[in-house]
Amino acid sequence: MLKRGFVLRCLIIFNFHVNIFIYGQNSTASNQSKMAYKIEALPSSFADLGEGPHWDAATQSLYYVDLTCGKLLRYDYNIKRVFKTKIMGEDFASFVIPIEGKENEFAVGCGRRVVIVTWDGVAESCNVTGSLFEVQTNDDKFKDNRFNDAKCDPQGRLFAGTMRHGGDEFQYRWGELYKYENGKVTLVKSDVGISNGLAWDEKTKKFYYIDTTDYEVKAYEYSFENGTAKNPKIVFDLRTLDPKGKLLPDGMTIDTDGNIYVATFNGYTIYKVNPTTGEILLEIKFPCKQITSAVFGGPNLDILYVTTSSRFGEPDPAGNTYQVTGLGAQGFPSTSMKI
Repeated sequence: MLKRGFVLRCLIIFNFHVNIFIYGQNSTASNQSKMAYKIEALPSSFADLGEGPHWDAATQSLYYVDLTCGKLLRYDYNIKRVFKTKIMGEDFASFVIPIEGKENEFAVGCGRRVVIVTWDGVAESCNVTGSLFEVQTNDDKFKDNRFNDAKCDPQGRLFAGTMRHGGDEFQYRWGELYKYENGKVTLVKSDVGISNGLAWDEKTKKFYYIDTTDYEVKAYEYSFENGTAKNPKIVFDLRTLDPKGKLLPDGMTIDTDGNIYVATFNGYTIYKVNPTTGEILLEIKFPCKQITSAVFGGPNLDILYVTTSSRFGEPDPAGNTYQVTGLGAQGFPSTSMKI
């Protein structure tokens, strides 16, 4: 039997240039153009369930989580090294977002709580040092729920959603999406299966949101002044690509041109989509199928960092975090949380 390390090295000599077609609606072989991009696995970046990537410009670091192991990870861009820490006493770490003005303090989703974790970015263990809020405490049916994806809008408001941990999330839509601002928690949306990807576009005044169990991305009219969303509209429906419903939208990010990047669990792919037309502009292919989320980072915000999962027995190189270069696109800075 081949050893894991050998297989990993062979597969990740996937330092490869990929020639890939850019597909548009009604595109044909004669009008497709080619784009080259490069995918590389970050060193020692493995996670059982990598999620929630956040680029911190101040430290030139990519933060993300190993969700079901209660771990935080940090990739240091300058020294090309990944540091990992276990949150003591916690089973889950759903997201990690730096707290504005607080060095080494992070908002982290642990179960149905959002807590403050203090970590110097290097130590192999860390601790919960404060609590911000807890949700879904009013009904015993929510006892097995947990937070999933979360991000801050450009003003630093935290949007975080829950899901049922275990069981059938498609049948029991017990998740909800919340907003935290100035110490107050507000319910944004109920009847959610798996609360997932989030992105904002200040130019078009849009908020994009994914409930995985709906198989689609919705765009909301968004007020950046008061943080409210209304009038949802479907802008990308994955059932048009896979009517059997095995292609699941997961995390999401956006570039400065307003195109969204939708990670697909079970799909080997991130789709770059024009949300105005629904046109697929690019399919970014990976050597593992459970693609969980993405964020732009690097000194020029032109590197797409992508987390993946190795759950359910997926083989190497599943679970690695990747960097994608050569996309010819830039993202927006990730926003820290205001408390």
